[in-house]
Order: sequence, then structure tokens, then C-alpha cells
Amino acid sequence: MAPEADGGQDPSAELLTQAATAFGLLASPSRVHIVWALSQGECDVTHLAERVGGTLPAVSQHLAKLKLAGLVRSRREGRRQVYLVDDPAVVTVVHEMVRQLALGRGAPVNGLRSHEFGA
Repeated sequence: MAPEADGGQDPSAELLTQAATAFGLLASPSRVHIVWALSQGECDVTHLAERVGGTLPAVSQHLAKLKLAGLVRSRREGRRQVYLVDDPAVVTVVHEMVRQLALGRGAPVNGLRSHEFGA
């Protein structure tokens, strides 16, 4: 393997734990879908539940876990709570994983077919 830009040092135990926690939270298809949806723009829980096909309580619970982990955040907009992605790196990971899986299957991603990615 080629050396990493950081000199090939292994990440600290704390950093590995944080990464495993983030991946664990994204082990749910519903949470991946929520992050995907929020990467497209801010959304309140009602519209998010409609988009991802979940119940309001279930989506609220997923959002609470993602929020505790620092992956999403919320802000008040009048009487509504609006959610948005708080960690752009997580969006990059989710988009890349979905893209790679779609490319392997020749499936479209965001309306694009794998040949449009140069595959």
C-alpha cells in the first residue's frame, strides 16, 4: 500500500471510535435516506417523513440520534423545527457510497446512469 499523506500513522483510538459511531448510525437505511434528503436542502420533520416514507415518530427518533452524534442539526423557523446536515464530510461519504453501489449495478444515481459517470 502507498503511504498516507499523514505519514501512514494509524488514527487514534478515539478517532476510530468516533468513526465507528458515525458508521454505526448510518447502518440504518432510514438514516442514510434522511442524510441523503437533508443533503438536498433543509427540511422539517413532516416533509422529511413524507419524503423518506417513515412515520413522524420514527423519523423524529432517527433525527434525534443523528443530532446527538453531530451529523445533523436543527434550527427553529417560527413554530417549525428545520433540520440540516451539520457534517458535510458525512454527506460526501453517503453520496460516494451510494454512487459506487449504483455504478456497480448500472443503476441511476440522481437521474444519471453509470455511463454518464465515465464508467
